[in-house]
Amino acid sequence: MKWNKRKIIDRVMSFLTAACVAIAIIPLLSILYTVTVNGISAINLDFLTQIPRPVGEAGGGLGNAIEGTFIVVGIACLIGLPVGILAGVYLSEYGENRFGRTVSFVADVLTGTPSIVAGMFGYTFIVLYFGSFSAIAGGVALSVLMIPIVTRTTEESLRLVPGSIKEASLALGIPKWKTTLYIVISTARSGIITGALLSIARISGETAPLLFTSFGNMFWANGLDKPISTMPVQIYTYAITPFPDWHAKAWGGALVLIVLILILNIGVRFVTRKKYSV
Repeated sequence: MKWNKRKIIDRVMSFLTAACVAIAIIPLLSILYTVTVNGISAINLDFLTQIPRPVGEAGGGLGNAIEGTFIVVGIACLIGLPVGILAGVYLSEYGENRFGRTVSFVADVLTGTPSIVAGMFGYTFIVLYFGSFSAIAGGVALSVLMIPIVTRTTEESLRLVPGSIKEASLALGIPKWKTTLYIVISTARSGIITGALLSIARISGETAPLLFTSFGNMFWANGLDKPISTMPVQIYTYAITPFPDWHAKAWGGALVLIVLILILNIGVRFVTRKKYSV
């Protein structure tokens, strides 16, 4: 009787866990299916390479928004990756003090900060100061969201490096900074790359910060100090209009954005699998 009771409990728990997985997966698959069905018809070469056209006019696309997204995310990476990685190295190797604990606390707070706060930061300190929306302002706002993610993932990756490796290096007379740079970081390289890719995927779909900073336009980028079109903002702009042809382009843009983020996540899985493969 006791064996039967255990078997029943095991079956019930297996069913409940499977049901929870289905509850989590079904909405995601539904979103992916809906975006694909509604967006695939808009995808063609012109859609990926041309700028938007007026309502009712055939053709046109989101080429400028794709270009702008790469530019803004690139600026964010130039700022966020070095700062985040170096901050993570400091917290892991030298952060056992009050300043390190303060930095760690700030990173945790920033990780949970709503993205619109980063947009308001960029608007207040860059847009208002220079008197114009710009790609630089958008990149800075996104870097604010990127830095805490990179910092935390870098710190955790470095803490996973066995202490025996560090001790062996120090025992050979190698300075701590060289041990950190050439041995510890090299050993944790896969984890650091994974964190960087995850942070890029995180910021690539953000809309609120860019509405306050880069704003958007309907043309190709003509300078980092000018408003620039991005995929999330362009999708939002098209989606809130009453025009069916722009709605179709919004679905197409959403599909392109999902594919780009999916590629980044596949890259993360590839790096992670390579890291833990024998």
